Amino acid sequence: MSDEYTDAPDDFTAAAFHGGDAPVSTYMADAVVALPATATLREAAATIAEASVGCVVVGAPDAVEGIISERDLVLAIARGADLDSGTVGEIASTRLVWIGPDDSIGAVAAEMMQDYVRHVLVGSDSTVIGVMSMRDVIAAYTT
Repeated sequence: MSDEYTDAPDDFTAAAFHGGDAPVSTYMADAVVALPATATLREAAATIAEASVGCVVVGAPDAVEGIISERDLVLAIARGADLDSGTVGEIASTRLVWIGPDDSIGAVAAEMMQDYVRHVLVGSDSTVIGVMSMRDVIAAYTT
């Protein structure tokens, strides 16, 4: 396993553990990585690798058009998509799940399971302020 996936946040301590009652804002990734819908699949892969994230917002934080994950890229490549001519807009998921920063981790975990998604957008009115991944949810339940 590579280091970028095993490093805990600098401010993470066992004392910060709150489990399912913790608000999403405690664990969400607040750095939103976004690409325009015209970005190529190669640009998306490079961005995901460089930012060490599992997904990228398609559009802008205040005008979300979709989301593209590592899995979406792998599936597109497996289906023969061209990395240099295929765009993120062509493969982005537009079925988005939104949560609020004050929602509990437990409620978000249940929502992720119900909607069968690994990433949810934090915000409202199509403005994203953060991203919550399944990895973030797991962090709330482990010390």
